[in-house]
Formats: sequence, C-alpha cells, structure tokens
Amino acid sequence: MSIAERLDEVRCRIGEAAVRSGRTADAVRLVAVSKTMPSSAVAEAYAAGQRDFGENRLQELLDKKPLLPPDCRWHLIGPLQRNKVRKALNAGLQIIHAVDKVEVAAAISRIALEVSSVPVQMLLEVNVDGEASKHGFSAAELKRLWEEIVQFPMLDIQGLMCIPSPVEKAEYARPAFAALRALAEDLRQSGPLPLPVLSMGMSSDFEVAIEEGATHVRVGSLIFGSRCYSFAT
Repeated sequence: MSIAERLDEVRCRIGEAAVRSGRTADAVRLVAVSKTMPSSAVAEAYAAGQRDFGENRLQELLDKKPLLPPDCRWHLIGPLQRNKVRKALNAGLQIIHAVDKVEVAAAISRIALEVSSVPVQMLLEVNVDGEASKHGFSAAELKRLWEEIVQFPMLDIQGLMCIPSPVEKAEYARPAFAALRALAEDLRQSGPLPLPVLSMGMSSDFEVAIEEGATHVRVGSLIFGSRCYSFAT
C-alpha cells in the first residue's frame, strides 16, 4: 500500500472510533509520526493531505523542516532537554507534546519571555503507569505542582500527553488512557485552564485512546511502514 492509501485507512479508523466515542472525526487530530523517515516520505503524506507531523528528536525535525512546505505543522513529541529549549522555541513548532519536568516548563517560560511574542503551546507528559524508567509527571506530582506550573508566564498549557507501557492487546491500554482523561478532569476542576487536548494513542492502540477521549493521536508505522533507522533527509 502507498502512504496515501495507508493514510486513508487510518483516517477511516479514526472516524469510526470517534463515532463510537460520541464525536466526529474532525474532533481528533492525526499527527503522522515521521521519526526516522526521509523527507520524501513526509512529502508523500503531505501530498495526500496530511499537515501535522511528529518528530521525537528536535534535530531531526530541524533537518526536515526546511525541505518541506511551510504550512506543515510540526509537533515535537519526544522529551525536550533544558539545554535545547531555546533551539526548540526558535524552530516554529506547532506544539511541544512532552514537557515532563517542572524544570523544563520553567526553562520554556524563561526563554519564551526572551524570544517569543506569544505563549508557547505545550502539553504535560504524565507517567500513567508509574514506571521508573518512563518520562513524565506522576499524577500525584502533577496535582501537587499544578498551582506552581500554571503561574509560569508564556506557557499555553493545552492539556496532557501519555505513552503507556506496551501491551499485548490494545484493549489493555484502556485503563491508562482513562486515567489520563480523569486526571485532566481533576485539573480542570482545580482551574484555571480548560485543558482541551489529550495526546494519547499510537499505531497499536489509537482507536482505544479515541474511545477514551483522545483529541490527538500519534500514528507512525501504520502510515509510513517500518522505521528507517538509516534516516537521511
């Protein structure tokens, strides 16, 4: 199958899952995860109407961005180190998905005051499974730090993001997605942010994530095929 055909299939599945969740397909944004893929593959997806692309590594994003049309919307979905915040804020990103520490949020706020005229759109990554090896705030930690984080200037905190542990069946990921949705609801009640975005679900489980309220799904291999670790622009 071509990239265009795979995109059509994924979009169809997104629409069906959205209906099951009581929403329409346009309530869910597809982020095509192009990490390790050459810019030619991204260009094929663009030609098929895709505009939102996700990269794990900032440098790979920066390498591809000049080679593709300017109306591509770039999502940084991997962890952002504090020493790369300035470069990220100068990259013209749509949104940063994986702010996983209060120190990173503070660095984004501080540098955004220097380099940006508008608040930085971002999501806070939550370690929904509590695994020590995973990035992200625990639910308890984020609740404890919430009042501090929302006071940082120049942060447009749109919502939450998670990457659950791998599971044998997509259905097994449902509790993690439900936990992220519940945490967002708790934080909304705490105020003052509406937190409209839940970035959760990947190629193996995005339909279950949509059923649990995902607004952004990050799908790579179903669109682009197996990862190309000899990436070249």
